[in-house]
Amino acid sequence: MSTSSSPGAKARIPNPALEPLEFLVGEWRTEGTHPLVPGEILHGRTWFDWHEGGAFLVMRSEVDHPQFPDGLAIVGSSDSGRAVMIYFDERGVSRIYEVSVGDRSVAWRREDPDFSQSTTIAAEGGRLVGTGRMTDESGAWVDDLSQVFVREGPEA
Repeated sequence: MSTSSSPGAKARIPNPALEPLEFLVGEWRTEGTHPLVPGEILHGRTWFDWHEGGAFLVMRSEVDHPQFPDGLAIVGSSDSGRAVMIYFDERGVSRIYEVSVGDRSVAWRREDPDFSQSTTIAAEGGRLVGTGRMTDESGAWVDDLSQVFVREGPEA
């Protein structure tokens, strides 16, 4: 029987496989573009926070435009090093992405016959640059939401 004050308390520790994502943690102001709204700059915010002591990474995002949903995602990993993101948004859309982690970069991708997507976010100086791609009706890869992230708050 556990003697800790709440169930699972001992497991609320940093996940070593996710530690390279520390560069994302914080609140970010975003500006982006999307081919659905050519010529418009899309403003928004994204937050990355550790969950359960670092066992998982949580992303919350919003774009100040009615065509783009607010979303939530949780990133975790397996013992084998496989990382995944589970995404959910205000439309009720839920997706699973494969995640790969590089040197101050992260990418997530999902392959689906109806609609595939990939996003890469990389640190460039004091900001992040995110590039999105998606498949169109023909299955060809085209531009998706691409954003520049500028840190807000005390570390800005």
